[in-house]
Order: sequence, then C-alpha cells, then structure tokens
Amino acid sequence: MIDQETRRKMRIIGVPEALDIMDAMAADPSYANMGFDERVRVIVDYVAQEKENASVKRLLQRAHFRIANADVSGVVYDGRPLSRDTVNGLGTCQFVESATDVIVVGYTGTGKTFLACSIGRQACKHCLSTLYVRMPDLLMSREEDLAAGIPESKVLKKYARYKVLVVDEWLMDPLNPDQMRFFLELVDRRHDKSSTIWCSQYRVEDWHGRLGGGTHADAIMDRIVHNAVTLQTGEVNMRELMSPRS
Repeated sequence: MIDQETRRKMRIIGVPEALDIMDAMAADPSYANMGFDERVRVIVDYVAQEKENASVKRLLQRAHFRIANADVSGVVYDGRPLSRDTVNGLGTCQFVESATDVIVVGYTGTGKTFLACSIGRQACKHCLSTLYVRMPDLLMSREEDLAAGIPESKVLKKYARYKVLVVDEWLMDPLNPDQMRFFLELVDRRHDKSSTIWCSQYRVEDWHGRLGGGTHADAIMDRIVHNAVTLQTGEVNMRELMSPRS
C-alpha cells in the first residue's frame, strides 16, 4: 500500500492518475506476478492516456464549436459532391502539418458548418489548439477589444496563435478598408504556420470581388487559395434532410 505522504506528494507533482491505476493494480490479482518494469510501463501508459484525454477535453471546450457533437463519421455523402477519402484524409489532420487551408463552399443549409466543426474536432483530438468563430462575431469582438483599449497587435496574436482556426460565414458581409487590412495581417501571420478552415456561401471565384478587387484582395487570395483543399457541399439541404420531421 502507498502511504498517505507519498499520495500527497504524487498529487502535488500532478500525477493523481498514477494513484488510480496503482490502486486498481493492487486490487487486481492478475497484476500480482507482473515484474517491476512492466508495472511501470502500465502506469506510465495509463497516466499518459489520462493526461491526453483531459487535454483533448479542454481543447474541445475552448474551441467553442457551433455544433459540439459534429463528427467526421456523421458526414453524409449520398447525393453530395464530397469525397469520403478526402474528408477522412482531413480527419487525420496531416493538412495542419503542411499548414494547408481548407475551403468549404456551399449554399445555406448544405452542412458547411457541420463539416468544418467535424474537422476541427478531429484537430482537438490530435491535441491541436483550435477555435471556431463566425466572421461577424470575430469582427464584433475585434471592435469591442479595440474600444476597450486593447492594441490590434494583441487581437491579431489571439487569433494567429491557434493551429486550426475555423472561420464560418466568411465574406457574408463586405469588409471595409480597416477590416480588410486586419484580415490581410491575420492571414499573413497564419500563412505557412497554421491552418484555417474557411466556410463560405460564395464560390472561391467570387471572393476577390467580395474583398473589393484591389491589392489587399490580391494579397489575401494569394495566401489562401494556392495551398488549400476545397470541399463543395452541394445543393442538398442538410437541415431539411436531418430534421426530425424528415
């Protein structure tokens, strides 16, 4: 049995999970003949897994996904121009290692948000810091931060630090010149360092015009489209299809 003082010290150094598995092993006769090295291996594996599970749980909570239970296993492919292999490949999160962006395009109700949240949740499961934000909310938050005296550099740093940033409702509203400069700086900070998932009702071909068609639009597009995977969600209204009535 482990004495109380040792238990206290194990909690102080942050390994209470080790106590759980050691108590379980002491109560299970099947571990009686296990050697010291093997016991240590079991304890380390258990603690590492518990730590990772706790980390994933925190990442999922902090990501603020609009669809909290979205999962790649729940993506519907019938009648939609989606490649199962492509979606599953994105689910491995290798696209983050190469700092590749993901563009999700489709009409309202065609499941863009579900798909983006599904991929984002996979990123959390791979222990990658992730944030979901609607473009209108991002701009509103920026305005509130600036009004509170927070420097724009700090606002940019907040959104640039995530390994995966999901921007929903991208280009729903036109950007004014100040907002354009902000997004150019944000895209530039994330370029070749992290991945952004862009969800939009507008075709990529229409983005340049929605961005004003000027040099800022050129720069933003240049940093997104040349290293991105594009997913078309099609025309099937997933809200109607998945409705309880249906």
